[in-house]
Amino acid sequence: MSEAVTPQETSPTSSSPAAAPAPRKGGTGIALLALLVGAAGLAAGGWGVWQVQQLKGAEQQRAAQLEDARAQAQGVQNANADLNKRLDTLPNADELEARRRLVVELQGDQQQLAKQVKQVLGQSRQQWRLAESEHLLRLAALRLSALQDIDSATELVQGADDILRVNNDPGAFAARAQLAKSLEALRALPRPDRTGLFLQLGALRDQAAQLQPLNPAFKPSEGGTGPSTAWGDGSSTWDQWWERISRYVRIDFNAGQDIRPLLSGQQLDRVRLALSLALEQAQWAALNGKQDVYEQALKQAKQIVADFFNADLADSRALVARLDELGGQAVTVQTPDLGPALSSLQAYLSRRESAVQQQEAVAPDAGTQP
Repeated sequence: MSEAVTPQETSPTSSSPAAAPAPRKGGTGIALLALLVGAAGLAAGGWGVWQVQQLKGAEQQRAAQLEDARAQAQGVQNANADLNKRLDTLPNADELEARRRLVVELQGDQQQLAKQVKQVLGQSRQQWRLAESEHLLRLAALRLSALQDIDSATELVQGADDILRVNNDPGAFAARAQLAKSLEALRALPRPDRTGLFLQLGALRDQAAQLQPLNPAFKPSEGGTGPSTAWGDGSSTWDQWWERISRYVRIDFNAGQDIRPLLSGQQLDRVRLALSLALEQAQWAALNGKQDVYEQALKQAKQIVADFFNADLADSRALVARLDELGGQAVTVQTPDLGPALSSLQAYLSRRESAVQQQEAVAPDAGTQP
């Protein structure tokens, strides 16, 4: 029994030295575990702090959004208040209906007035145009009778016919027929160059102002015995005296033609002025188509040149030749009578005016009937 007990008692004693390191290993594991737990706690704490910061940022953003939403809500409330005020100022349904009826009536009145104004203006415009055609025809007749201006008269008659053509009234057929006859008669007329004649006569006036009369010189006859007075060489006192006297008094006993007196300075100016006035009168007659006055003025100008200027000079001969050439040109034409066309147009206008007055008289009667 004792042997059995002895091994049991000695076994713990013998094993105690070997079991001593076991507690050391367990302490290290616990320390590592505690370190891991601490690290995990720190990580959890850091994560928790980060989460708190994120929550704070989100909360601030939500607060800002909430503030914006409140501002927008306040703006909507203000706009709603303004809208309510405007709605309060608007009329009610009855007033709107009354105003709508007034607008409809006003539009109807405006359309009726516009129609009447258009009708009145249309008639007035036609009347004005027709009156203008009559005025153009009268002006054409005046241009023909006063100035014989064929081109202007043709344009004026054509303008009157264009007005009747645009009007397109069958009642104007007779008037347009007379206007067509007058137009063809005007187009068949010759066109004298009155402006060219006026300018040519003006050039002749400048040429006539340069004409110089030829003063006759005293020359003795071949068989004469007297001294060469006018052409002496001044060898003696008698010759000098006779030469001075011969400037004022000259006697030629063998003259075979009329002796004309010498023109003084004033008389020569008067002759040139008379010649210039004759040519100017011819210019006026050429512009105004006065054939008789034109021919008479040119004849007078040629007579002045023949009476007071020497026809043997080249400039005098050239001037007379040009006057003869221009005198053969016609400055007037036989113009047609525009009286029938004017009478036909006036008759058409009278008939048209009578028809318009009858229509205006019938219209009020038709409006008064029930």
